Amino acid sequence: MMEMTDMKPVISLLEQILNDRTVPKNIRKAAEDSKDVLSTNDSDEVRISTAIHILDEIINDPNMPMYTRTKIWNAVSILEEMRRLSKGT
Repeated sequence: MMEMTDMKPVISLLEQILNDRTVPKNIRKAAEDSKDVLSTNDSDEVRISTAIHILDEIINDPNMPMYTRTKIWNAVSILEEMRRLSKGT
């Protein structure tokens, strides 16, 4: 089972989004929700899948700055790799 420390790269990216006041509120809210989900005691698969779902819902927001979209794509990519690795073990 994955340890919480494995989530640090994703949480770091989400915190960068949360701390950027140029990012629209709804996008910061989705980043905060994803971060909260990753910090729960649910199974790894549930935490990762839920966080990916939340981020996927806002990825095409037209008000999102491109650099923020890139951070979200990076976070989703890391999460998908974690999900793939957790299923393989």
